[in-house]
Amino acid sequence: MKKVCVFCGASPGGNPAYAEAAKALGYAIAARGMGLVYGGGKVGLMGVVADAALEAGAEVDGVIPEHLMQRELGHGSVTRLHIVDSMHERKALMAKLSDGFLVLPGGFGTLEEAFEVLTWSQLGLHKKGTVFLDVNGYWSKLNDMLDNMVAEGFVKSEHRLLSMTAATAEQSLDMLAAFRPPEVTRWIERVAQA
Repeated sequence: MKKVCVFCGASPGGNPAYAEAAKALGYAIAARGMGLVYGGGKVGLMGVVADAALEAGAEVDGVIPEHLMQRELGHGSVTRLHIVDSMHERKALMAKLSDGFLVLPGGFGTLEEAFEVLTWSQLGLHKKGTVFLDVNGYWSKLNDMLDNMVAEGFVKSEHRLLSMTAATAEQSLDMLAAFRPPEVTRWIERVAQA
């Protein structure tokens, strides 16, 4: 793995543990000689993970739409700041530049980014892992919801394995490195066979 994409909040959240985890993740990415790809902002957890990765010597690619440059205060010190036209372009470029995805605490946008790459994985459009870094149980209720989706027949148990959860930055990177997508018939193939 050469570059890891981190999805996270443009806010620091209400618990200092979130920023501590973002900082630890930035350092851990750099310690493994990998680069960081993220949303391009310098505020909130986005800024923390980017600053930590830069401080520790990692290359950092920020990807930000023009309309968010002022709102999220585009990070002027990253290795490369890609300014794109839309949120769709942002997500597509972040995915293209990355070998796997890590999800720190965040809000609607963080969830939307994470679930898009999970859906792409379910559809067989990529074979990259997605790991939620569960800081202070932040993602525990989401995991309950995902388990309920399996129990209610909306997600296959094999596809539930696409969403992984780690307790630490190191564990999350280990899980990404070891990830192999489950061998299941892709949704696209099932539709074609019907």
